[in-house]
Amino acid sequence: MKCPKCNELEDKVIDSRLVRDGEVIRRRRMCLACGTRFTTYEEVVRSGLRVLKRNGATEEFQRSKILKGMQKSCEKRPVTEEQITEAVNSIVKELESEYEKEVPSMAIGRKIMQHLEHMDEVAYVRFASVYRRYRDVNQFLSEVESLIGRE
Repeated sequence: MKCPKCNELEDKVIDSRLVRDGEVIRRRRMCLACGTRFTTYEEVVRSGLRVLKRNGATEEFQRSKILKGMQKSCEKRPVTEEQITEAVNSIVKELESEYEKEVPSMAIGRKIMQHLEHMDEVAYVRFASVYRRYRDVNQFLSEVESLIGRE
């Protein structure tokens, strides 16, 4: 592993820890040439899951898009970053086990909504308003009423 400071290839692993439920290894390294400490992450590379969009196009699956959407929905809500990260990890794991090569974007949206509904109802409604593309207030009210009816 190249040192980010001096580009030397010789380093020493000084600490290793499992993260994301044991799916990733976090390693602290020290460059033997300059002594700089840096962190690397090691994980299994899965075959590229593709997302089938509503318009028929496909694109590479990006975990970061789920994270960004959930963070935006949970903005200024009593939801911790840790809760969001756990939910994203769970969603990705579910998708990888249910789909082999292509996952419909609708399935991703449904999974996110399921997790948000249990985390925070306001975040759920925020996400649903974008995901379901409400055209007017009545559709929005209908979603809120159905959420109230489930309680």
